[in-house]
Amino acid sequence: MTVNDDVLLVHGGTPLEGEIRVRGAKNLVPKAMVAALLGSEPSRLRNVPDIRDVRVVRGLLQLHGVTVRPGDEPGELVMDPTRVESANVADIDAHAGSSRIPILFCGPLLHRLGHAFIPGLGGCDIGGRPIDFHFDVLRQFGATIEKRADGQYLEAPKGLRGTKIRLPYPSVGATEQVLLTAVLAEGVTELSNAAVEPEIEDLICVLQKMGAIIAMDTDRTIRITGVEKLGGYTHRALSDRLEAASWASAALATNGNIYVRGAQQRSMMTFLNTYRKVGGAFEIDDEGIRFWHPGGQLKSIALETDVHPGFQTDWQQPLVVALTQATGLSIIHETVYESRLGFTSALNQMGAHIQLYRECLGGSDCRFGQRNFLHSAVVSGPTKLQGADLVIPDLRGGFSYLIAALAAEGTSRVHGIDLINRGYENFMEKLVELGAKVELPGKALG
Repeated sequence: MTVNDDVLLVHGGTPLEGEIRVRGAKNLVPKAMVAALLGSEPSRLRNVPDIRDVRVVRGLLQLHGVTVRPGDEPGELVMDPTRVESANVADIDAHAGSSRIPILFCGPLLHRLGHAFIPGLGGCDIGGRPIDFHFDVLRQFGATIEKRADGQYLEAPKGLRGTKIRLPYPSVGATEQVLLTAVLAEGVTELSNAAVEPEIEDLICVLQKMGAIIAMDTDRTIRITGVEKLGGYTHRALSDRLEAASWASAALATNGNIYVRGAQQRSMMTFLNTYRKVGGAFEIDDEGIRFWHPGGQLKSIALETDVHPGFQTDWQQPLVVALTQATGLSIIHETVYESRLGFTSALNQMGAHIQLYRECLGGSDCRFGQRNFLHSAVVSGPTKLQGADLVIPDLRGGFSYLIAALAAEGTSRVHGIDLINRGYENFMEKLVELGAKVELPGKALG
């Protein structure tokens, strides 16, 4: 991996204390922006965070003729898709290389233009995220796909028609692909074994406001009745429960006390239960949630990640850092991304005791159990962490390294911090507000 020039010096050992705000969810806002492409009228999206994925989608929308401008309040975007047009292949490639979201443009562009181009895709390297399944779904709707040297070219010569799809795994991305394609497809689409995350429900709310007909059953089945035309929407995005949990874990690992304004209990109930079992304390009010370390020893736990309503995989990495400070053996079974535990090697270099296993530990068997992936971990604690040179591997792992550096004794050099901007708005400013001792070499913070 290439070490980026963007380096943050973190002087550890100081509890994080104070208040920060989380805005709209990274896993909803860019997808709601893509949904605006489907409308015949402008859409208004509120509570939009200033993160890189939002900037990528904004650029791609503008390349395709969508006017995007700030709204009347901070964090508001107004998107006018009335003049959608084809975009230059080189321009698309330049914008899309750092994100996987462009794959979700396929359905809306096929409906609006009759064709779409998708370049090679980026994103975090935490395990298999095969885009082939997205293309298989689009073929079932009636799309034809031609592989070219610079990407994939899609057409829908006879339009798109509803179909029956069963996902082999309740993938969030695949569910989003079906929703964004089916709403204007002719006839009814039945999607079984769908993802039902809060961000999926919020996207369905967006599409329903536009005029879509979407029914969710209790057995993970979603039925979409295609309509001829969609309008615009006005929507306030739900808060980012994944960022909120990251700050909660930071409070626990650093013996801190952080009020996360915008955090919402309903979407975080599974995390909050686990946080309490570990020994963390929290207090909920109408505006947010306060998280703190109440003193005493943290408790080891057995934890298994799963799709919603289970314990989210994106909650796992930050919490593992806190578990290095818990007494006893904690068992982690990662069932969503097979390579997500790779980040623990750097924690071991800092003094943690984490052993990885190929077996399914501490829970039920999962799809990775017989496939030679190191997807279970045993964390032995508590251990003192020491500052180190760290290279950020992915978004959540990167924030986890920040937490570890903040909890450690001494100074850490954290390389590649720009990757954290994909999903954490103004994270360096927030660190300073919470009293963290951080600095960019040659540039003052705070």
